[in-house]
Amino acid sequence: MARDVIRFLRNGSIVELPLADPTLTLLDHLRLGERAVGTKEGCNEGDCGACTVAIGRLKDGRVAYEPVCACIQLAGMADGAHVVAIEDLAEGEALHPVQQAMVEHHGSQCGFCTPGIVMSLFTLYQDGRPVDRPVVENWLAGNLCRCTGYRPIIDAALESCGGAPADRFARDASATAATLASLDDGADIFIGDETRFFAAPAHLDSLFALLARHPDATLVAGATDVGLWITKQMRDLPKIVALGRIATLKTIEDTGPAIAIGAGATYHAVEPFIAAIDPDLAILWRRIGSRQVRAAGTVGGNVANGSPIGDTPPVLIALGATLELESAAGIRAMPLEDFFLAYGKQDRRPGEIVRRLVVPKRGDDVFRAYKLSKRFDQDISAVMAAFRFTVAEGRVTAARIAFGGMAATPKRALAAEAAVIGCPVGDLAAAQAVASSLTADFSPLDDMRASAAYRLDAARGLLAKALVEAAAGTTKDTRVRGLREDALEAVA
Repeated sequence: MARDVIRFLRNGSIVELPLADPTLTLLDHLRLGERAVGTKEGCNEGDCGACTVAIGRLKDGRVAYEPVCACIQLAGMADGAHVVAIEDLAEGEALHPVQQAMVEHHGSQCGFCTPGIVMSLFTLYQDGRPVDRPVVENWLAGNLCRCTGYRPIIDAALESCGGAPADRFARDASATAATLASLDDGADIFIGDETRFFAAPAHLDSLFALLARHPDATLVAGATDVGLWITKQMRDLPKIVALGRIATLKTIEDTGPAIAIGAGATYHAVEPFIAAIDPDLAILWRRIGSRQVRAAGTVGGNVANGSPIGDTPPVLIALGATLELESAAGIRAMPLEDFFLAYGKQDRRPGEIVRRLVVPKRGDDVFRAYKLSKRFDQDISAVMAAFRFTVAEGRVTAARIAFGGMAATPKRALAAEAAVIGCPVGDLAAAQAVASSLTADFSPLDDMRASAAYRLDAARGLLAKALVEAAAGTTKDTRVRGLREDALEAVA
């Protein structure tokens, strides 16, 4: 029998929420339902970090806390978690160590974004990893401050974080873990009626039965895209099916020759596996959204929504990834590039879900990936490019080239792939000559992120860059920042 409430832990008590509105965000529950108004509404699209809260879940027997943007996280997705907001940190009159360090280092001025900054640093504090300035900057990339400046904030982080946590959350860890384990009842969730509901099946069989009855339901994984349909497009989504309780969709398996990524695995969970394939993938992953987005968003969701400017499809296509879809009828596999049919249209049959991606590891070939955007951190691509070359005796003998932002779908550049065969690597003039073949593959559009002329010119430049870099040697001569050498050390 399905459960008709969601349950999560707040301040030592289990909250049971009947969810009158399936699209209720966690931010609105906190602010309007609990009147916990310390969590702020800023951009309402997951960019500024003012709404950051910590979500604790069991991982390998311990409670792991990650930051999420409450403004685009549906309240129903908090089922089974420990939800920690800014009001929860202090013990009576004693501030949390992160809060105290922010006070002592004058890390707050107007204060509006400070709760979100503190909550991000709270998760870093709980993580316990050694910290330096780059670690803190990466952790705070999704938190904007326009008043104080980041120096005192980073100083506060360096002082308070980086050791074994010694706050009340650490002291209560065993009790919290036991409570979260008790919440994991394995029951399907269905709240509402047949016309309007929030559902969170716990098993694939339950999911397929639900989709058979409601083929018009909206599937939600991390809500980093669907959340904006609600907060920005003001769309009414009467039937929500959240996939986050289906454990089999979250598995990540290293099979030896490939990485099999479950569609429900988050960017954060996938990161060490994908970064080990190539340093450029480590650099790219660091630039996908923010820490909050990577903690919630899924690679499968990035593929399933079919966006022409998604960061992951071009690199996965260039690597030769296979997509698996599943329904009650069974499993269907295809090359990933075949999934994208037209703008907003994918080869997904009624009742099918994206099951997993199988990503081959690299051999002796050359791989390069480049993301062009207006900001280095947390921005949408104007052009995303990925290249995989086989090189023998200094010339390209095989190629897979894929782009995002250049067409209505993520797309292979078949004319360019043919043109680069035989091209000598390391020869800039030859590389620029074959790069002109991209005009046969793409006729990009003008939009707010880039003009068509810029996109085409930039794509040609990136192809030439990849061919030059394929000659090996350091990338210091071809990269402004994000050196592969640095990423390689980080992965090692």
